[in-house]
Amino acid sequence: MNAKKILVVDDSLVILKVLSWKLKSAGYEVLNAPDGSSAVATARQQKPDLILLDINFPPDMGANWDAFSIMEWIRRVDGLASIPIIIITSGDPAKFKDRALTAGAVAFFQKPVNNDELVATIRKTLGEVEPPPPST
Repeated sequence: MNAKKILVVDDSLVILKVLSWKLKSAGYEVLNAPDGSSAVATARQQKPDLILLDINFPPDMGANWDAFSIMEWIRRVDGLASIPIIIITSGDPAKFKDRALTAGAVAFFQKPVNNDELVATIRKTLGEVEPPPPST
């Protein structure tokens, strides 16, 4: 059985590395994107099973991407519209949580993320009863 693909989108290299390590050790294939443009390109090319998405990104090449514009783009593309998205952010939950869930996120996590809770939420979202086998 192939490992499920998870796209992690965050402008922090530390967050990308930590989440990648945790998710790989949980048996997932991990794709990384440091900005909005990379996120939409990777989503279109790789069709991940789930996306972990930060909210704010610095402008890249004139484009101002944030989690909400990325989610809107993904929801309009055939073959991507049903990909579950989990928000991970250091932003104020009072400001962003309701908006993120209303925009279609399946869950919202405040940084620093509890990795065990995050993996449990991912497994539940992907309908996995038992943990996937570790990748070799």
